[in-house]
Amino acid sequence: MKFGWINGFGAGVVILMLIPNIVYAVKNKGEQNLCTNRAMNILEQIGRYACIILMWLPVLVWEFGFRSVFETVLYFAGNGALLLAYRIIFMRHLKHKTAGRALALAVLPACIFLLSGLLLRHWLLVGFAVLFAAGHIYVTKKNAAGMDGGAK
Repeated sequence: MKFGWINGFGAGVVILMLIPNIVYAVKNKGEQNLCTNRAMNILEQIGRYACIILMWLPVLVWEFGFRSVFETVLYFAGNGALLLAYRIIFMRHLKHKTAGRALALAVLPACIFLLSGLLLRHWLLVGFAVLFAAGHIYVTKKNAAGMDGGAK
């Protein structure tokens, strides 16, 4: 299976991840970033926006595609399962914030970006997924340090 020059499924995954984040931002307008490490904050943002773009745009890749049916199934099923877990945990986190849920919400998008990059052989996406994971997990741990006494 090939996607051509735009991956509509990847764009859909990104949109479905962004919706709960927008809801969260609206509900928690005054929330501040407690992470004071400027380099990690920048790393997180560079990784985030690069992954968002590279999920649907094959920069430095001729076209999105898979080498086998197994890879195709793994791509759709894996991303679907990770996205479902992300949405369920996000709904629960909106009701009651915990450090564990916050950390899961940092790891799951990184897994989605990494899985997509690996299966699509989109090495630029893989690289930015690793950068995003490092930055996002670090920043989330700093911000979650006060939640339920965990994640210090």
